[in-house]
Amino acid sequence: MKTNAIVITGGYLDSSNAKTAHGLIRGTERFNLLGFIDHKSAGKDAGEVLDGKNRNMPIYESISDFVKKSPEKAQYCVIGVATKGGVIPESLMAMLKEALENNLSIVNGLHDYVSDHEELASLAKAKGLEIVDVRKPKKFKDLHFWNGKIKEVKSLKVAVLGTDCALGKRTTSRILTEAMIKAGYKAEMIYTGQTGWMQGAKYGFIFDSTLNDFISGEMEHAIWQCYQDVKPDIMFIEGQSSLRNPSGPAGAEWIVSADADIVILQHNPARKQYKDMEYYPAYIPAVKDEIDLIKIYGANTVGITVNTMKMKTEEAREWAKQTEAELNIPVVLPLEDGVDKLVTVFENLLKQRNG
Repeated sequence: MKTNAIVITGGYLDSSNAKTAHGLIRGTERFNLLGFIDHKSAGKDAGEVLDGKNRNMPIYESISDFVKKSPEKAQYCVIGVATKGGVIPESLMAMLKEALENNLSIVNGLHDYVSDHEELASLAKAKGLEIVDVRKPKKFKDLHFWNGKIKEVKSLKVAVLGTDCALGKRTTSRILTEAMIKAGYKAEMIYTGQTGWMQGAKYGFIFDSTLNDFISGEMEHAIWQCYQDVKPDIMFIEGQSSLRNPSGPAGAEWIVSADADIVILQHNPARKQYKDMEYYPAYIPAVKDEIDLIKIYGANTVGITVNTMKMKTEEAREWAKQTEAELNIPVVLPLEDGVDKLVTVFENLLKQRNG
C-alpha cells in the first residue's frame, strides 16, 4: 500500500536539480504524492511544470500552506532535489524542521544525512518520527562480495548506460520495463540510485554510497535475488554516470560484473562536455566511439535512446534518423515517441534465446 507523501523542491522544480522529484512525478509505487512544495511554481501542477502534462499534483508555496489546504494528510516529506555537493543548505534545513514539526517523517536521498544533524534527529525522536537516509551505506554484514552466481541468472540482462550523468537513464530503464510488461513479458528494473528506490523498484542497491570493494557483489546479488524471486524474462539495469566521465567513471561493472547481455545507450547530442565540468578539457565522445568501447568490454549496443534537452524535437528526430542509418540500430526518443522499436529488438532476442 502506498504511503502519502509530499515532495520539497525549494524553488528548483523547473530545473534539472530536481531530477528526483521529476522521477517521482513520472511514477512511483512507493508513495502516493499529495503535493509538491516549491515557492517558485506554487499554484501550478507539478506535471505541467515538468513536461506540460497535468497529473493532478498540486504545488504549494510552503509546508504550512499544504497542511492548511490539503484535504488529505501526509506521513512523509521527501527531499526532491540534488544540492551542490549533496549538502543540506540552511534553506532546506528550515523546511525539514518545519516538516518534522508538522509530524512528517523525512525521506532523504542526499549524501548529507538528516540523521547526522542533531537538532533534526532529536526532534524526530521526540515526535516518534522516522528519518530515512536512503544513501546511508549498508552494514558490513549485509554486503556481498562478487562470487560468480550471476551465471545462474537466465533472464536477458540489459544495461542502460549513458554518455554522461543526469541524462535520464533511470527514466529510460523504467519506460523500457513498463513497455515490456505491457507487451506481455515479465520485466524488472534493477535500481542503482536513490530515486529508483523511491519510485518503488524492489531490487537494487545505491551505487554511489557502496564501498568500492562491494559494488560488483551488490550488483550481482541484486540481479541474482531478482531472478531467484521472480524469474523475469528480461531485466533492465539502471546505469550511473558514464564510462569516461572523469568525475566518476562507471559502466564497466554493468558489463563485466553484472554480465549484461546487451546495452541500450542514452545520449544527448546537444551536450558536448560532461555535466557541470565545462571548465575541464574532457569532451563527450561520439556515440559510435562509445559503442566501440562498450564492445571492447564485452557487450553489444542494440539501441540508442535520445535525451532531447536543449534540442527542438524535430532536430532530435533528424539526429536520430541519421544516426540510425549510420549505425544500423534503432535510435528512439523515449519520452516523445515511445520505445516500440526497442521492444521489437528485445522480443526477437528473447525468441532466439528460447529457441
